[in-house]
Amino acid sequence: MRFDFIKCHGSGNDFPMIDARAVSLDDATWAWVAVALADRAGTVGGDGLLLLTAGDDAHDFGMRMFNADGSESETCLNGLRCVARAGFAALGLERATVRLKTSHASVALDPALAPGVMTIREVAGPVDLDVAHWPMRTGAAQVVDAVIPELGSNRRFTAVAIPNPHLVSFVDAVDEDELVMLGAGCEAAPDWLPNRANVSFVELRGADALFVRTFERGVGLTDSCGSAMAASTYAACRTGRLAFGTQATVFNRGGLVRAEAAADGMVRLSGNATYDYAGSVEIVGSVAGPVQITQTFAVETAAWRAAVAAMAD
Repeated sequence: MRFDFIKCHGSGNDFPMIDARAVSLDDATWAWVAVALADRAGTVGGDGLLLLTAGDDAHDFGMRMFNADGSESETCLNGLRCVARAGFAALGLERATVRLKTSHASVALDPALAPGVMTIREVAGPVDLDVAHWPMRTGAAQVVDAVIPELGSNRRFTAVAIPNPHLVSFVDAVDEDELVMLGAGCEAAPDWLPNRANVSFVELRGADALFVRTFERGVGLTDSCGSAMAASTYAACRTGRLAFGTQATVFNRGGLVRAEAAADGMVRLSGNATYDYAGSVEIVGSVAGPVQITQTFAVETAAWRAAVAAMAD
């Protein structure tokens, strides 16, 4: 089975993206495609698979995101910007309402973060603090800056769904070994957390900046996770570390976004939607074959790298 795709990334969160508006495949087949294309040892690689899907009466277009293990996520905010860019180009739009798996989001073109960087603003939420909806069975209705005994850690976490479930802990310095240990424990889908969760350690960097490191459900330790950056921004405001309505810069290993959380639970992210190349690939069995590259986007790829280097200084 051959697929045309675009290799893209939002803040270093990279994906193959397929225009699936006219493609009819069942969920099991899309999961198979995601595993083959996202394989880091294969010819494409990525944190998962993005699909641009058809709209309906309430949505201009839709988005689906399959993780590298084939599981489907509620959303991916870094990936949403890339899908939004594709949807805008396909439909001649500059703003849209996008259908997600369990919710929707608003997206719009935004002034460039830096010269040559395609930038899109997305508004997601409201966040959900009721952990019974995950479900997370800890005996508490909400977890805000509190220890979760079931995790086996003394760290304090804030539980936020946007709509992906996130456990956010503010730390003096990120300990990746500890983060992987806690993330892997959640990834094992214990009885108290059957649908798993993303786990993030967050460093405060000055009055209006955060650094987020995430063990992402279905992916593992990742350089970037958009919904984790949104959840971390809201958690910082909810716990008084940042002020609601204040724009923050949120860094990760892959880049950065501008973020702002409102008291009503809505979170705005503004970040890049960068294309690396377009191509096609044949999947045989569970393996993606050689990629035939049809177009490269070297100028915008270089613009993003330059922007990250400048903003990190």
